[in-house]
Amino acid sequence: MTDTPQVAAANKVKLVKTQAQVPLTLPVKAIDDKGELVDKFVACERPLTVYLNWRPIVTLMTLGAKPESLTLGYLKNQGFISDLNLLESVIVDWDVNSAVVISKETSDDIEEKLSEKTVTSGCGQGTVYGGLMQGLDDISLPTPSIKQSLIYQLLKNINAYNDTYKNAGAVHGCGICQDDQILAFVEDVGRHNAVDTLAGDMWLEQQAGADKIFYTTGRLTSEMVIKVAKMGIPILLSRSGVTQMGLELAQKLGITLIARAKGRHFLVYHGAETIEFDCLAKD
Repeated sequence: MTDTPQVAAANKVKLVKTQAQVPLTLPVKAIDDKGELVDKFVACERPLTVYLNWRPIVTLMTLGAKPESLTLGYLKNQGFISDLNLLESVIVDWDVNSAVVISKETSDDIEEKLSEKTVTSGCGQGTVYGGLMQGLDDISLPTPSIKQSLIYQLLKNINAYNDTYKNAGAVHGCGICQDDQILAFVEDVGRHNAVDTLAGDMWLEQQAGADKIFYTTGRLTSEMVIKVAKMGIPILLSRSGVTQMGLELAQKLGITLIARAKGRHFLVYHGAETIEFDCLAKD
């Protein structure tokens, strides 16, 4: 049973002990193509070592925007934790670049999961563990229809975001959307970090994904499709392209896969029957 927003908010405050903040960009000097000195910004990148019950799991290279949500989303997506009610605390300390999650959940198979490691195509070399594939056969997603005009409006509205990218570049952005509105948007040095952060937020707040659209600036790989499916979101929209395994998984899981989406252009790689092409006469 899903908690009410008030209960979910109270649980989040009780569980998440910190709201660790760090600068997302830093000012630097650069020489432009005219040979002149200019003031610019670069995106920050810092290590965050994730511990589960004081057992080190992984070190993530991250921008550091929402490290508590990133930590929880990562551990959940990788299959290390699954029961929100058994979590006791999440603490992030940037002085030692660490995030510690304490859980009562049994983790007898943690060594086995850690041994099944795959280096992915993610930016900055993402790492996934055997638990990522768990539960895929149990996922059942709805097949909502979506208007072509809504896609265009959503892409237009997305332009108001990507603040770090506009300021410094070198990051990916991901967003949770409902119709043409952006409910949450996160940037990070890797798209896998951004999706984990949003997954952590949705899990903490007990949000349903059936009526949502997931947007990303990154390519649609197998890892991205799996994580979005685990969030219960049936529509995946990307500014970038699709990999073969990402497409195969979208077909298997029933995700509408829309890529190369920018301005008034997009390609539907799976789920074209759910698209209402209501702008054809205008183009």
